[in-house]
Amino acid sequence: MILYDYILSPSCYRVRLFAALIGRRLDLRAIDFHPGQEHRSDAMLALNPAGTLPVLKDDGIVLTESTAILTYLAAHDAPAWLGDDTPAMRARVAQWLAFAQRLTDSAGAARAHDMLLAPGDIDALRAEATTALRELEAALSAARRRGESFLAGNRPTIADIACFPHVALAPDGGLPLDPYPSIRLWMRALRGLEGFIEMPGIHRLHELLPEPGPMPDVIRKERA
Repeated sequence: MILYDYILSPSCYRVRLFAALIGRRLDLRAIDFHPGQEHRSDAMLALNPAGTLPVLKDDGIVLTESTAILTYLAAHDAPAWLGDDTPAMRARVAQWLAFAQRLTDSAGAARAHDMLLAPGDIDALRAEATTALRELEAALSAARRRGESFLAGNRPTIADIACFPHVALAPDGGLPLDPYPSIRLWMRALRGLEGFIEMPGIHRLHELLPEPGPMPDVIRKERA
């Protein structure tokens, strides 16, 4: 599998992170997104007319949306990451995959504005991102009361991987995470998964200050 990749892209990182967590080796092809605009080259537009990253090629299949790539990798190598087969679980995962796009369009766009000078109404983007972060905090707080550590239960799914990068990088767009304790605990749980990898701005668990509250069972068991 070939992944056309940009190291600073949260959407590309979703794919690299998930591949690392499930042990899938990818052939990474670095693309000079900024400032080179290589994603707009004729060769890249032939793969993806939308001119976006990531792009995954595998045996004649070309996928150009990160959530679709996550779904493909899970179905190919690790179906447990799709959740169980019940309609309710599949719907929960699908709902959070859609929510991940809201994070991309708000927190992600705010970060691109501040770091890459992308155009946008920064005040409106931060307001939209704050609304999304508050919804996520409320959902994760409710999950914690049910004894669940992740978005769709007590095991991680591709929904968590889809949402995680833009949340973790929200401070780069002027969106501090201090007001969201449940989000911080959720990020801690994901950072503690075996196989977790970094990207610039997202560090491993051991480099973080301790968060309040008990360590999720999924981390405790994997460290035992």
